Amino acid sequence: MDRLSPLFERFRVRARLFHAGPLCGVTQFDAQPGRSFLHVMRNGEMEIRHAAGSGLVERIVVSEPSLVFYPRPLAHDFHNAPAEGSDFVCATLDFDAGVAHPLVRALPPLVVLPLARVDGIAATLALLFGEAERVRCGQRLLADRLFEVLLLQLLRWMLDQRDAVLPLGLLRGLSDPRLARALTALHARPGVVWSLEGMAAEAGMSRSRFAPAFKAAVGQTPADYLSQWRLAIARSELRAGKPLKALAAELGYANASALSRRFTQQTGQSPRAWLQRDG
Repeated sequence: MDRLSPLFERFRVRARLFHAGPLCGVTQFDAQPGRSFLHVMRNGEMEIRHAAGSGLVERIVVSEPSLVFYPRPLAHDFHNAPAEGSDFVCATLDFDAGVAHPLVRALPPLVVLPLARVDGIAATLALLFGEAERVRCGQRLLADRLFEVLLLQLLRWMLDQRDAVLPLGLLRGLSDPRLARALTALHARPGVVWSLEGMAAEAGMSRSRFAPAFKAAVGQTPADYLSQWRLAIARSELRAGKPLKALAAELGYANASALSRRFTQQTGQSPRAWLQRDG
């Protein structure tokens, strides 16, 4: 079962390589609205520092080749011993819908993952560093795409960990094989008139067992999650210029008025007002 493709088909991510090579001394990365960072340290070691009050440990030592992933905007500094240095490639990630992207909301604020723990990542890294080290036709485009592949491999690894407790939310739901079947169906077919029984059937569970299991993993009732998913799609499509009437039919609402009412209930603004202010 493909748990990630329906998400990324609706809400894309775009990577952009901005550094390749050693880092020495202190390197600062500022938080930027809607922007994530994905760093890969191939050699050496470093110290990561966060500001007091950031919600993260202020000092983390990374002593082996690792991925360092910040899904949400958060300032961080890398401290490297100048005599040793470290080989790095770094990219920014721009998720459609920014921090409202379903996976961005579900991820922890920082993921530090030793490269040796991720099966199949070596081939991607070999290609990525090969492109980063030599200027050739299409180099930046290919490096950017390889960072997107790297992100998918990281997410796949997180979903496949049976002994790790993922944060409450979408990722925890997708890591449960039964709930993942229901979530993937909702993601792929948001316009279906879903009943609780229908969602439970997708999971292969009874209604009475499905509803509490879903809420315990995802942190929302199935109906609330479906409503939030539909409205996330609506915001994205409205921003792209799709008419409200067409969206209502696509997302399973009886008419444009019904979608408009739900949109206003959740955001506090009508679709038109939201577009004028935030779209």
